[in-house]
Amino acid sequence: MTPQKVADEVGIGMMANDRASRGMGMRLTHISPGSAHIDMTVRADMINGHNTCHGGMITTLADSAFAFACNSYNFLTVASGLSVDFAAPAFEGDVLTARAVEVNLSNSTGVYDVMVFNQKGDCIAVFRGRSHRIKGKQTVEISN
Repeated sequence: MTPQKVADEVGIGMMANDRASRGMGMRLTHISPGSAHIDMTVRADMINGHNTCHGGMITTLADSAFAFACNSYNFLTVASGLSVDFAAPAFEGDVLTARAVEVNLSNSTGVYDVMVFNQKGDCIAVFRGRSHRIKGKQTVEISN
């Protein structure tokens, strides 16, 4: 099976099992080895007391893109840490896109950068995730 086919199967399997991402209305729009893009429309129930999208919602979007990217090889991978910097507010109705890309990957650890943009292309947040692979475990079961 090609690396792209593996990534496609992981994307389908992970999204089917990811109730949090689906519950927030996230849509996986791209996955390839070490990369993933996820979209989310900011809903009224995601708005904080400042009338902007809650930072935790933006972080969760970025974290989901990170998870799909680092699991795209079908080796069970979890977050070991993350940081996020907010660049601009997002508002109700905005369509946010998180684009995750692999920066470095070793035997058991990785570093991924995720940029979150709105529909106008404005940078909303910059996220860096650190990953750890669980030895001997697959993310999803893939039949050849």
